[in-house]
Formats: sequence, structure tokens, C-alpha cells
Amino acid sequence: MSAELSSKKVAILATDGFEQSELEGPLNALRDAGAEVEIVSIRPGEIQGMNHADKGSKFEVDIVLSDAKPSDYDALVLPGGLMNPDELRSTPAAVAFVRDFADEGKPIAAICHAPWLLIEADVIRGRRLTSWPAIQTDVRNAGGDWVDEEVVVDQGLVTSRKPDDIPAFNRKMIEEIAEGKHAVAY
Repeated sequence: MSAELSSKKVAILATDGFEQSELEGPLNALRDAGAEVEIVSIRPGEIQGMNHADKGSKFEVDIVLSDAKPSDYDALVLPGGLMNPDELRSTPAAVAFVRDFADEGKPIAAICHAPWLLIEADVIRGRRLTSWPAIQTDVRNAGGDWVDEEVVVDQGLVTSRKPDDIPAFNRKMIEEIAEGKHAVAY
């Protein structure tokens, strides 16, 4: 295990329907880098992962969103999938949680459809980012500068398009978390 992130605590915000590789890959990479990681969700118990359209594994929730405080974390990870970010962007407490990280300039890493939650939190205006291509119009309509690249970093905001991008996403996510807070850019 590396000690690169040994003093860092990271929240992964997810609910049922997340793309499993987009939670599991970053979770393992963060732990391997020495970070303390907690899965935060809107309900206690377990959340259901998906492997595209098929059910994957279930993951234990470490802390319920109503008990989680952004001030307790150094960074936030938002996995994609279709159902997960759609439900989270419809949950005011989840939107506020994301906005708090952005307001503090803390690193946020979002992959695939997860930028829907960034859009709802109104934190991408003027930011350069990527996502699953199907939501590029949503990103542009929210004032983001959408590009089709494997991984994009904009002042602590790390975004990627899909599961194939996870190795690059993880590398940049770890770099940004190691750097710490950034200037608020929106």
C-alpha cells in the first residue's frame, strides 16, 4: 500500500444503480494509495451495483448522507451509471453535499453520467470537463466546456467518459486529491 493519500479521507457518493466498475475501481485505487474511503448513500444498508444493464455486486454503505458532513472529507468521488446519478440529482441533500465540496474547492472526481449531479449542483459553468457522450448537450447547456477526452482536469475537478477510462481517471483523481484544495472556479 502506498502512503500517498494516508492523511486523506474521501467520500464516494452513490446509491442503487451505480456502474460497479466506476465505484469499485476508484475505491480500490484510493485505498491502495492509503486514503480512508467511505461510501455515502441516501439510505443505510447495501447499494446495488450494475455491470451495464445487469445486476452486479452489492456494497455496504458506510454512512448515511444525512449523517455525513462534507467538512469531514478531503475529496468526493461520483460514480456513474444511469440510475445512480439520476436519483442523486433528484435528492436535494445529495445536490447540497456536492455543492459544499465545490464551494470549498475540494477535489471532485466524476465519471460517465455523474456530471448530471454536478449540473444540478450548478458547479460546472465555465469549467472544462468530459462525460458519457450522451450527456454532452446537458453539460454544454449548463455552461460547461465539454470535450471528448479520456480524462479532463480543471482545478480539482476530474472527469472521465466511461469504464475504459478508469486507469487514467484514477491516476488523475489521486494526483488532485494529493494536491488538496483548489481555487473555487465557478
